[in-house]
Amino acid sequence: MVVKQVTVVGAGVMGRGIAYVFALAGFQTTLTDISEEQLNRAQQYVEETAEKGVAKGKVTEEQKAAIVHGLNVTTHLKDAVKQADLIVEAVPEKRELKQAVLEVADEYSPPHAVIASNTSTISPTELGSYTKRSNQTAVMHFFNPVPLMPLVEIVKGLETSQQTVDTIREVSEQIGKETVEVNEFPGFVTSRISALIGNEALHMLQEGVASAEDIDKAVRLGLNFPMGPLELADLVGLDARLNNLRYLHETLGEKYRPAPLLEKLVKAGRLGRKTKQGIYKYD
Repeated sequence: MVVKQVTVVGAGVMGRGIAYVFALAGFQTTLTDISEEQLNRAQQYVEETAEKGVAKGKVTEEQKAAIVHGLNVTTHLKDAVKQADLIVEAVPEKRELKQAVLEVADEYSPPHAVIASNTSTISPTELGSYTKRSNQTAVMHFFNPVPLMPLVEIVKGLETSQQTVDTIREVSEQIGKETVEVNEFPGFVTSRISALIGNEALHMLQEGVASAEDIDKAVRLGLNFPMGPLELADLVGLDARLNNLRYLHETLGEKYRPAPLLEKLVKAGRLGRKTKQGIYKYD
């Protein structure tokens, strides 16, 4: 299937990054969210990211203009999906929210449209059951920050067709990403490992093993990770990390029980970079 028009649902950190890479690759891209404020932030992000790309010689002035003026934004989900060939759902990791989005996307999008979720933990079979096209539904898991991270994790559900997997793989390659195909299992590959490492780092911080800065520095320099696990948790959002760990704890057992410190930070509203304070403070 040829994909020309892409709709991204959710204008948060992940959604705006996903919209940016599709627009940069020349797809007709629509970004939709219930919040006009989120959409305004997303447009600012797209413009600033394009400007940085120009400064680094990775984006031309013509591409920048096409991205900034060619990205459509709307608060109306039904209208956003009407012409879509591919819909990428990137809303928070809450089943009821994803179900509501996928039901509307299924009802109002063209019959041929593929529906992909950016979930990092939830079963693609379950997500497909929210639609009448489970064979055209799969997980398309991006990584943060989307413009820089080269991987897309493709996870197919019980009824996902090979054509759907092939379409997502081809589109991923067109936006400059490499792919891995993962069999459905809670947490897939990357989320299981990342959540386990991040949770252990929070336990170490809670126990006073070392400061947050030194834990992150040790992992970056000693294990050659590009980011420390606590830095990454702040970037992803501590609420998102907590939701993931709760799901993995429920499905995979005790080793994924969220660290009490993480629970405490989320209750305090310290969610990471997006609230200017999490494990670290941000100006």
